[in-house]
Amino acid sequence: MNSMLNQNLKLNNKIFDEDVEQVPIRKGFGEGLVIAADQNKNVVGLSADLTESTQMHLFARKYPERFVQVGIAEQNLVAVASGMAAMGKIPFASSYAIFNPGRNWEQIRTTVCYNNMPVKIIGSHAGVSVGADGGSHQALEDIAITRVLPNMIVLSPCDAIEAKKATIEAAKINKPVYIRLAREKTPIITTEETPFEIGKAQIFFEPPMIAQVGIVATGAFVYNAMLAAQRFSEKGIAVKVLNISSIRPLDFEAIINLAKEAGAIVSVEEHQIVGGFGSAIAEVLVQNHPVPMELIGVHDKYGQSGTPAELIEYYGMGISHIEKAVERVIGRK
Repeated sequence: MNSMLNQNLKLNNKIFDEDVEQVPIRKGFGEGLVIAADQNKNVVGLSADLTESTQMHLFARKYPERFVQVGIAEQNLVAVASGMAAMGKIPFASSYAIFNPGRNWEQIRTTVCYNNMPVKIIGSHAGVSVGADGGSHQALEDIAITRVLPNMIVLSPCDAIEAKKATIEAAKINKPVYIRLAREKTPIITTEETPFEIGKAQIFFEPPMIAQVGIVATGAFVYNAMLAAQRFSEKGIAVKVLNISSIRPLDFEAIINLAKEAGAIVSVEEHQIVGGFGSAIAEVLVQNHPVPMELIGVHDKYGQSGTPAELIEYYGMGISHIEKAVERVIGRK
């Protein structure tokens, strides 16, 4: 099945192996922040008492004089970061996504986005895969509340390597950026040679024949989408997988081209489908090339405690659920 990986992207050839390397996406952010700081002395880091959890400790250890610990005060976290940005710094402000951008959304809106300040909001531990922490700590609304903000760029990397690249690129952009990170170890899909560009989506899995369905996926669930597509290929059903790590700006051209080819789309996200990634895809399609569509994600519920695997299945976001959605959407063509 490796022959169906997009060879131009130099993806991880071991992606379908049982022993595929797995690394937390948040670790990629921590490594990328150190590189960004090496490249630009104006990069600074701010944490709200969760330095190691968000992997900002790698930066704090190397650049203690450029690190600010504000304590459990997420609203202050963003206000301080905005002030530092006004003075020419490039602040990265990190916490759990439920608090950042959850608790401090108004500060992000008014002090950062309204003034177009280049503050980088880092939301770790997003989605139900946080596991035992439960519904109070499982951010399922963060894509919706950030992508609606004018001036905000929204990124959701698929693995640790892409998270590292997203962090480095975010530091170069003179605009607000939100980067969504997962807690658990997830398979490495890309390599250091895989290109990354904000605003560009990439076909990761492409059978040699015309696609019957296109799966558009974001974040850690890109891997599940690829496994589902692989299973369909074994049945002779062509399913392409489009990785969308840049939710805002969206790659309209890639989404529309896939819809034109396949005639049916399935979106996959670890987030509420209302207002989230799937809704963003639907907005593109309904205005440009309407096709039958199914949405995989959380359906109007809060999270709860459990293992990541249990919760992903319970909320209907597992590989088998993606397969059923593909079958349903084929039946609607």
